[in-house]
Amino acid sequence: MEIPRFIGRTLILLSLWFLCTGNVSASSNSSFLKPKVINIGALLTLNSVIGRAAQPAIKAAIDDVNSNPNILNGTQLKLIFRDTNCSGFVGTMEALQLMESDVVVAIGPQSSGIGHVISHVVNELHVPLLSFGATDPTLSSMQYPYFLRTTQSDYFQMYAIADIVEYYGWKEVIAIFVDDDYGRSGISVLGDALAKKRAKVSYKAAFSPGDTGSSTINDLLVEVNMMESRVYVVHVNPDTGVNIFSVAKSLNMMSDGYVWIATDWLPSYLDSMELVDPETMNLLQGVVALRHYTPNTDLKKSFMSKWNNLKYKGSAGREGFNSYALYAYDSVWLAAHALDVFLNEGGNLSFSYDPNLHDTNGSMLHLASLRVFNGGEKLLETLLRMNFTGLSGQIQFNPDKHLVRPAYDVLNVVGTGTRRIGYWSNYSHLSIVPPETLYSKPPNISTGSQHLYSVIWPGDTTATPRGWVFPNNGQPLRIAVPNRVGYKEYASKDKSPQGVRGYCIDVFEAAISLLPYAVPHTYMLFGDGKRNPSYDDLVYKVSQNVYDAAVGDITIVTNRTKIVDFTQPYKESGLVVVVPVKEAKSSPWAFLKPFTREMWFVTAVFFLFVGVVVWILEHRINHEFRGPPSQQLVTICWFSLSTMFFSHRENTVSTLGRSVLIIWLFVVLIINSSYTASLTSIFTVQQLTSGIRGIDSLISSTEPIGIQDGSFALNYLVDQLNIAQSRIVKLKNPEAYLRALELGPKKGGVAAIVDELPYIELFLSTTDCLYRIVGPEFTKGGWGFAFQRDSPLALDMSTAILELSENGDLQKIYNKWLTHSECMSQVNQIDEDKLSLNSFWGLFLICGIACVLALIIFFYRVFAQYRRFSPEDEEREMDTTIEPSRSSRRSISSKSFKQIIDFVDRKEAEIKDMLKRKNCNESKQQNNLSFSDGQTSSAS
Repeated sequence: MEIPRFIGRTLILLSLWFLCTGNVSASSNSSFLKPKVINIGALLTLNSVIGRAAQPAIKAAIDDVNSNPNILNGTQLKLIFRDTNCSGFVGTMEALQLMESDVVVAIGPQSSGIGHVISHVVNELHVPLLSFGATDPTLSSMQYPYFLRTTQSDYFQMYAIADIVEYYGWKEVIAIFVDDDYGRSGISVLGDALAKKRAKVSYKAAFSPGDTGSSTINDLLVEVNMMESRVYVVHVNPDTGVNIFSVAKSLNMMSDGYVWIATDWLPSYLDSMELVDPETMNLLQGVVALRHYTPNTDLKKSFMSKWNNLKYKGSAGREGFNSYALYAYDSVWLAAHALDVFLNEGGNLSFSYDPNLHDTNGSMLHLASLRVFNGGEKLLETLLRMNFTGLSGQIQFNPDKHLVRPAYDVLNVVGTGTRRIGYWSNYSHLSIVPPETLYSKPPNISTGSQHLYSVIWPGDTTATPRGWVFPNNGQPLRIAVPNRVGYKEYASKDKSPQGVRGYCIDVFEAAISLLPYAVPHTYMLFGDGKRNPSYDDLVYKVSQNVYDAAVGDITIVTNRTKIVDFTQPYKESGLVVVVPVKEAKSSPWAFLKPFTREMWFVTAVFFLFVGVVVWILEHRINHEFRGPPSQQLVTICWFSLSTMFFSHRENTVSTLGRSVLIIWLFVVLIINSSYTASLTSIFTVQQLTSGIRGIDSLISSTEPIGIQDGSFALNYLVDQLNIAQSRIVKLKNPEAYLRALELGPKKGGVAAIVDELPYIELFLSTTDCLYRIVGPEFTKGGWGFAFQRDSPLALDMSTAILELSENGDLQKIYNKWLTHSECMSQVNQIDEDKLSLNSFWGLFLICGIACVLALIIFFYRVFAQYRRFSPEDEEREMDTTIEPSRSSRRSISSKSFKQIIDFVDRKEAEIKDMLKRKNCNESKQQNNLSFSDGQTSSAS
């Protein structure tokens, strides 16, 4: 009994062992075998413009992949279609049913809204989702890692529209869009893109995706037509978008002056039409649209030639084709290439159940049937590594999971079709050459490099529309005018129907009249009329839309330009300093005022020095410079002083003396002319009564300073020049200026007034020349009209102001309001205008060097003669009877200083005669010596 039982147990164990080893071997072999069929899903709205193009393209791609022996190595792709019916709910249900089929890749969806929902499903199940039509920029790779866009994001399309807006110089656009994820996200990016170009979306006109009836669109367009902007960006679905232009045509909004820019939905709609509908094309005349750019390669041409006869289409012909068909076709091939690499690298197409997905009691959703794709993460990485050329161009992803090299055609709807007016690419932006020709060149996105061909705009015109009009809502432009207390010649309240008057008002009205369009406006006073208003507050009110513009004597300064736009300055302005002046009192010593003390001293010294130098140079050869010592001293003084008037009677004979005299006479001429001019100025020009000579001396002093109430001068003096605010005295009007200056700083007044030049010119014309401007303008600026930021009227008004200046009307308006007596003579500032040595030291230096060089040459020649001259010989000739002792003393003192002076004092002619005789005597003595030597030799 034991043996049969033992044999039975052994047989059972052996059977189990063989069974287990067999199963393990089978499963091990199956894991390395490629599957025969791989399920791929497709989520489309079949009855739509994009769906009718994508469905046959996807089926054609599946056939091409399955028939290609070079890919997947015999593995067939099985396509499973699901119709989302353009519904988020239906799309979600269809996606869940699709996932029950164990698909490894899903193609679609075409709708961004459905894409948001389905992305959550594929993220949970690790199934890559290749979307060829969901262009919503918010479908980001960070939030939805398994969402992979195989077309271009609307992010790039909106930046292309922003470049077009900037190219034509428009500043505001109105966005008309469908109120869903696709529409809202696209317009949000457009707003960001325009902000970088200093433009903006002025109004967002949204409508519900399910409410596209004519009445709804009509109410929407009537509302936007009453606004300022005439540039409309239409970002809607291709199935219902044309209805917008039908309503716009009925409202006469497709006429001259309007700009319509459509996103890629319009070319997709037009391209899918086999036969052009004349009525539809008539609605779209002048529209500018963007279309996905796809290079015209041989691969694309081959596919286009087969499209008309695809068996999957409902009818023959080109009907239904658009650029989304190319992206759908490439999506299938992208999945095929990735699966081929995935399988070759040992990828496992296996699924597992997710414990988080289970059905609750009574649930009919069958969530437990959804399984997670185990190789989803690796397949996603493989998809991102793919790089091949498809029908739409290069299929490759950048680190942000966008297709590389996004580009668009820029189209213009004209006649019965569209014409390409240029291209846009993320590499070079707007150009008239295909993008692929620019990729080999350095990128150039400067403003000057942007080009488009001419556009035929709505209304059949080639003139670029201005892009804006004054709103047709019955509200005129609100113009703020400062209600001034003083200087009312510039702007003030008036009893006329206009309500205001003044120089600034006339300039504004003249500029408005030059504009090619009417500008309804009304003036509104700013301020209580009791004191000048704060101009900074006025400008701030304009920036806050309390007023549309501000007109008046508004200075253009930095802090104001940051919040509003100014026109071209129509009046130059700058801060100046005004102080009291008076006529100079006569003085018996006024003739000494032109020169400083140092200048007088150096001039006197040089007069004597030059006289002595000329006397030394002329004394030996010119008898007019000889005589007794007293006479020679008088000659030196007389000659020196007479050169001041060029009346010297002594003639110079020596070359050195003449050279010195010529240079000195030139110096005297300059000094004499400067002295005369300065003395004339002193006797004819008014003098200052204070020590203030300009802004620098005003800063260094501690005396009070008067400024106009409300002026920007307060901030400038305190913040920029660091003047204590306690020194600033605010004055309301010119009468307050007069009182403050008359009192002076010691009696409660001010030492000087700091104000803008236009006000000071008007003030000085009424003061009988009692006050003057000292120093230059220490700021440079001008007056302009302030408009709200990015207002197009500012540019047109600047052009009108320039025209007023060129045709002379601006000067005529100035003469009408501000003609006044001139009292602008220059103030003589005594301490600063005195001629000092600093102005003439160069002349004195040249003259001094010339005198020194002449003396050096002169004494060199004298000492050369002295070396040849012997005083002992002269003494023997004069007196041969002198006793030996005296001769000895003479010999000892022959080289004394007195002998040198005596030698220099002699006439040069006498010296030359003495040297001549000495040479003759030496020659005779030499001859006698030679003769005596000869006799001695003969006697011997």
